Amino acid sequence: MKPEPRFDTLLTLTLPVALEDDVLDFLLDHPQWAGGYTVTDAQGMGRGMRLSTTMEQVQGRRRSKQVAIAGQEEQLRQLLAALAAQIPSSEVSYWLQPLTEFGRLA
Repeated sequence: MKPEPRFDTLLTLTLPVALEDDVLDFLLDHPQWAGGYTVTDAQGMGRGMRLSTTMEQVQGRRRSKQVAIAGQEEQLRQLLAALAAQIPSSEVSYWLQPLTEFGRLA
């Protein structure tokens, strides 16, 4: 079995539910940058959050998705540049964090 590459960075994307399929399709089309990832439900709140529906305005939050991708920093930055070129949206936010360790239990 081939050893896993050394992952040093965690990329987290937060996006509106309406963009979920577009972003996940992009990631599926680019396994060189995102060989695997986790998608979770989230809720966005705070300044700058666009609340589109009446329910969102009443609740003060928007349903969102978060995508977490462990990888190598240079490749994740390439992914971000390509994603921004294909899906330019101010509603998609991201952050990069150092990843001190990545592994599997077996």
